[in-house]
Amino acid sequence: MSRLKTSIWVAGYLRRCQGAGMFGAVRRRGAEEAGAVFVKIALMNGTAMLFVPAPQTAYDDSHPMERAFIPSPPQAVDEQVIEARLAKEIGFDPDVWIVEIEDKEGRHFLDIAKT
Repeated sequence: MSRLKTSIWVAGYLRRCQGAGMFGAVRRRGAEEAGAVFVKIALMNGTAMLFVPAPQTAYDDSHPMERAFIPSPPQAVDEQVIEARLAKEIGFDPDVWIVEIEDKEGRHFLDIAKT
């Protein structure tokens, strides 16, 4: 089964978040076809959560998902920690997408992989 282009997935994800009253934006546009997507959820109090692509081993053929994520780290941390991690990811993979959502409740609407 082929996956949606990353650009289409990101557009749909932002529409879902904005439809729930959350502000969201693409901070960095990566490869149109298959760039990795990192989602930062800013909690509006100086902390944030980061959701990164799940490893391939997290995908289950019996319940395929378009894209699955894992929180990294597993709890909210100072935004500077998240920003440092994102800078490293950009250095490692220039095709990476970064999407930022602002939501005090920490809602994300992502499929979380069971690890």
